[in-house]
Amino acid sequence: MKASAFLVAIILLTACSPKLDWRTIQSPQERYTALFPGKPDKLERRIPYQEQELQQTLVAVKIDDDIYSISSIQVPANQAVATEKIIAQLKNSLFERAKASGGTVLEESAIYQASNRQKLPTTDYFISFKLNGKAQQLMRVRWVTRQGSNGHSWIYQISILHANASTNDAKTLLSKEEYTNFFNEFYPE
Repeated sequence: MKASAFLVAIILLTACSPKLDWRTIQSPQERYTALFPGKPDKLERRIPYQEQELQQTLVAVKIDDDIYSISSIQVPANQAVATEKIIAQLKNSLFERAKASGGTVLEESAIYQASNRQKLPTTDYFISFKLNGKAQQLMRVRWVTRQGSNGHSWIYQISILHANASTNDAKTLLSKEEYTNFFNEFYPE
């Protein structure tokens, strides 16, 4: 589960769209509702993890220099204890890539709301990736886990990747309303 392969999949998945045409997307199979700033594309694939394959679904849209995406991984009940290890692996891959580029990772406590209106704690990460000492990409990402009724788990990675950044301050840029709406309007079951 390499972060770079994930980002390539997002880029290949997306095409030019009208700017900020907000729409509610319901994803009953992945058990969430979200607000996207355009019509997203969907990609499904199997990813290897400890001698098995997990189903991953990626829903993403590209608007100018921004890619808005939600990745969902269903972890079967017999592997649900590995959920935190999978998240740690996803985080470490992304954070190491940022640090290797000379970028930074800033974390901030946040709240998300489940579809039953319950407010739950999470963490937002603001990441800068550099090329030749200058910020090239900024990212805001959060991971959310939810337990399914049959013992399986869901891992959601909600993220925005901004290319061609003219600032190193991911937190200020990606805390603007057009970005915050995307995070605040994600409701897992």
